[in-house]
Amino acid sequence: MQPARITLASAAAVTLSLLATACGGGAEGDQGDGPVVIEMWSWNEERLVQPVVDKFNATHDDIQVRLVKQVDLPGTAANLRNAVASGEDVPCLVQNVGEVPALTSEGLLSDVTDTLQPYLDDGLFNEAAMRGGKVGDRYYGVPSGFNPSFMMINRAVYDEHGVEVPTTWDELIAAGEELRPHGVYVMNLAGEDPSTLVNLVQQAGGSWYEIEGGDSWRVDFLSEESRKAADIVQQLIDKDLVAHQTYMDRPALIEYFDTGRMVSLPTQTWQLANYEIDFQNTIGDWQPIDLPQFSDAEEFVTPAHGGAELVPEGCEHVEEAVEVAVWKATNEEAINATLDPKTGAYAWPGAVPDPSPWIDSAVPERLFGEHRDEARDVITKSVEAGRDPWVVGPNYTGVFTELQDQWAKAVNGEITMVELLERMQDFTVEDLRSKNINVVGS
Repeated sequence: MQPARITLASAAAVTLSLLATACGGGAEGDQGDGPVVIEMWSWNEERLVQPVVDKFNATHDDIQVRLVKQVDLPGTAANLRNAVASGEDVPCLVQNVGEVPALTSEGLLSDVTDTLQPYLDDGLFNEAAMRGGKVGDRYYGVPSGFNPSFMMINRAVYDEHGVEVPTTWDELIAAGEELRPHGVYVMNLAGEDPSTLVNLVQQAGGSWYEIEGGDSWRVDFLSEESRKAADIVQQLIDKDLVAHQTYMDRPALIEYFDTGRMVSLPTQTWQLANYEIDFQNTIGDWQPIDLPQFSDAEEFVTPAHGGAELVPEGCEHVEEAVEVAVWKATNEEAINATLDPKTGAYAWPGAVPDPSPWIDSAVPERLFGEHRDEARDVITKSVEAGRDPWVVGPNYTGVFTELQDQWAKAVNGEITMVELLERMQDFTVEDLRSKNINVVGS
């Protein structure tokens, strides 16, 4: 007897309803006449999170937040699954541990759409940030925003060899061809990190998943946008223009970047302070530039896929949890409370429509040398150009693991990028069907 095919909507509904019957906790139990206590799990450094919690507690009487520090992201994810499955001691806020559609398909998250909608109607969030918390038209997380994407180049090395600053990916490839005879790589592609391909697909306006008809998934790794992205990466590999330094050994990676032998880094605001601290030889040699574009692009675009703060299924105080998460993501006092005394920078306010008051603090004093003043315009342009076409499927966690394996083969020249896309198409469709999830047109 063949198992009945389960639709996307019904799979989530069945899982959620079963879990709801066992759910309890969510804060401190019965609050009586006192404030509602929201337990919040975070795997960030406590010194960066506790000041925000303290500020909230100092400015609110009806809700209080209790921070529970988690060891790391994998540990947080495991603890979340255990708590929701048992229905005991379920927290009400959890720092993001994965893509919302995949977590929702596991029955881990609450539908917060109705509670969140008034805040969205008030214009508290920028448009690109919103999709990070959605599955279809429903929200299963409070948007926490995105980091603007741009590039930083070792301008001293570019100038030494008379190479023009690239504005398109084709120009970056041409720059790599000029630099390579001098023993310089134009970029780095780590064998374990397919983010370059993912970001290029997003920048081209593509997505590997789409929801169709409300209850089915369409999978397309072989779209025009994916092929455009794959072509750029394939040229970089075939022409031997990229280094392959692993991110697994960060000290060795930073030391290599600091030699001047790799000269172009796609980056985001959160990474800049670390480069400022870690670079010794090339400090002041770098320049922030606009993210290169596809040569046929009709408008300037940067990928802006955001995340969300999670409200787990079983939380007893969803309204209060959403209020806390919205405050943390959009309130000026909350953002100001993220000031890191170690770096003098604020956590990037990626959910708000206008992050301009905090841009200057995100730019280190010495990293960009004489080009530091250019960073504000580069970052502002990136924020305004942020687009999020990316839809994440319910099995993306496992798909990404497979993508890492195929990416390593492609970077090593064992397969082509097009073959990677073909293999990922077959793998993703078969995996969805094995989970009895509808797939159409594939």
